[in-house]
Amino acid sequence: MIGVKLFKDTNLSGYTLIEAFPGVGLVGPMAGSYLIEKLKMEYIGYIESDMFPPIASIHFGNPTFPARIYKDDRYKLALVMSEFVIPAHAIYQLAMELLAFVRKSKISRIISISGMPSQKPSEQLFITSLDESIIKKAGKNGIKQIQEGVVAGVSALLLTNAKQFNIPAADILVEVNPTIMDPTYAETAIKGLNKIIDTNIDLKDLEKEAKIVQTKIKDIVKKMRESPEHYDKAAESAGPSMYA
Repeated sequence: MIGVKLFKDTNLSGYTLIEAFPGVGLVGPMAGSYLIEKLKMEYIGYIESDMFPPIASIHFGNPTFPARIYKDDRYKLALVMSEFVIPAHAIYQLAMELLAFVRKSKISRIISISGMPSQKPSEQLFITSLDESIIKKAGKNGIKQIQEGVVAGVSALLLTNAKQFNIPAADILVEVNPTIMDPTYAETAIKGLNKIIDTNIDLKDLEKEAKIVQTKIKDIVKKMRESPEHYDKAAESAGPSMYA
């Protein structure tokens, strides 16, 4: 079971959904974390599932759901991200639930942010989409359409399934060294986002806050490594007298 839950009725009609789940290079979470802080995005909901690892994220002393939904009214953005890698067996259902949420909310388009492994990463951006208008606009702004390659995870299913519902969807791809967490990857992604959806998100603080972003991402990595197996083993070894 996977459910998309909002804390209250929220009008997202005409908004753009930014999908920023963890992937290669953690570009999505880095960009998503910066957008949330820079735009002071409102925390409006979460995603719950018995297929997700049993963790709670603690921010400013408060426990929160690890898969959350935010919105920004200025640029009409909704953003979904998680602080754990989506389990393989949950990917399909999660993508379908997100598409149902997009349709119900009348969200106008979906933009995913992903990393693309490269031995020598450049700042060149790539994009893939079945929507001709997005590809055309990207090309005019120097963003190349990738000709051969693979997109994986939730991003892939959103790309391939959104078309049947006439929902424009695209994936911004940033070249990354998969062994390095570099905030410049997020900077490159947000520059592309600015060009594709006509936002003007200020990037001057991203470099200044690089250490903060890196610390947050390290926390994400730590949480990502916590799997249900970790908890099962801990419970088995500690027995009924285990306390936190």
